[in-house]
Amino acid sequence: MTKIGLAYVKGAVPGFEEFGKLPTDIIKENGLVNGNKASEELDALIIPGGTLIESNDINMDLNKEILKMAKMGKPIIGICAGFQLLSNQIDIGRKSEVPIVKDGLGLIDVEFSPLITSDRVVAKVYDNSFLTKNQTEDVNGFHTHTYGKVVGDAKPLFYSKVQRMNYGDTNKAGDYNIFSGACNDDGNVIGTMIHNILDENPILVENLLNQIDASDIEYIYNRNKLVKEYLQSEVGIGTGIKIPKRKINNKPKFLMIGSNGSDSGKTFILTGLAGSLRKRGYKVALLKVGPDVRDIIPGLYLTKDYMNEFSSIKIGHLGWMDIESTIAKLNSSDYDIVLIEGVMSVFTGLLNEKVPFSAAEIAMSSNIPMLLISGVNKGGIESAAVDLAAHANMLEKFGVNVKAILLNKVYNQDIFDNVVPYIQNNTKVDDVLSVGKLKLKTRGFTPEIEIRYDLFTKAALDLVEESIDVEKIANMASEVKFNRIIPFNEIKDKVI
Repeated sequence: MTKIGLAYVKGAVPGFEEFGKLPTDIIKENGLVNGNKASEELDALIIPGGTLIESNDINMDLNKEILKMAKMGKPIIGICAGFQLLSNQIDIGRKSEVPIVKDGLGLIDVEFSPLITSDRVVAKVYDNSFLTKNQTEDVNGFHTHTYGKVVGDAKPLFYSKVQRMNYGDTNKAGDYNIFSGACNDDGNVIGTMIHNILDENPILVENLLNQIDASDIEYIYNRNKLVKEYLQSEVGIGTGIKIPKRKINNKPKFLMIGSNGSDSGKTFILTGLAGSLRKRGYKVALLKVGPDVRDIIPGLYLTKDYMNEFSSIKIGHLGWMDIESTIAKLNSSDYDIVLIEGVMSVFTGLLNEKVPFSAAEIAMSSNIPMLLISGVNKGGIESAAVDLAAHANMLEKFGVNVKAILLNKVYNQDIFDNVVPYIQNNTKVDDVLSVGKLKLKTRGFTPEIEIRYDLFTKAALDLVEESIDVEKIANMASEVKFNRIIPFNEIKDKVI
């Protein structure tokens, strides 16, 4: 029987995409499949994205099996971090004064360094491997990575069109300007930065099946269902937290996680809430306002959900799907709860004549309730309280229902207790919550720079469960429907 392995190790995101519904077996750090060595048991291997490099998970027995399979000529496909693992080396030193270089397995002759992209893409194809045979048209997929600059002498497979790099619009001409896929000289070891490449391009799936002489297609797809059931049985990877099977809401309920600015901890709180709700059996959808869907990946690491086209809510020309289509899609889905992470401050972009261009406008468009948060690490607890009260009152002016206010990174409980009455007396918000300051002992807790999904998600889940009544938060969510996009003149009149 044909067996296609999927690496299931800490730091990987094996639920992020379906990989063409091909994986039939799970391979863990020990490199074994059904008690046998992967190189002897498998016909092909897929290595998913994630933080395999930052998490130091390239130093495992599985690597020996990867090298053996490559030498035997068996197909190996690495996606994003999986591609990095197959490369010569990776510089993960974004915002570091000196490069922080990690060695890859040296199977594909390329090197990686920092480059941020989070676009839906089309990519030009080169016929240098079995995988791209007969693929005469562009392939589709998406990028979402921090370390995506690829250079080297390996045979190219893909060059992607991306519109934004490092937070800026840089490609108005629509050129194929990002080296996004390559292979070894023999063409059996393949790496790409394009997620969903097997899900959205059926010729590539057919090529892989032909390469391994797979005639038992029905067996493969039936085994894949078992793999997906296994993935969905556990919160995160290696946590031992089992997910109960239950349907909680007949129709999804929505809640936005908004803030008064960057570095508030939106991603941390959203991640902890996502894991805690999934642990209780909720089916959780995670969305990001704007294009930077990297922020919801830690949450997806815990929930094992897909990165969908509606995962990125469009604001102006940025993002993947408009809010009206997003709401319609989700309201016909089987999700129980939808958590939406805002972008920067809820008001950032509010006075841009392109509408919608802020998280507040997205909330206004569909009467989405909000959990409003602030980190207290910059101006202290007192300043955060004043700022949050002002934000809550302006949101009320726009008709946004602020269900609760949360102060994050609280370092002194007595000061927090003293600001609670101020917030309650100066807003219409009764629930004022706090989360303590996380004590960092290592790198890997900054989503935009360097993150280890295994450490970050555990810390977020533990701290949220310790600090917050998660069921109470779930009850703050409500069913919504799209109403309208508020015109710019109407917004300006309310602000002034």
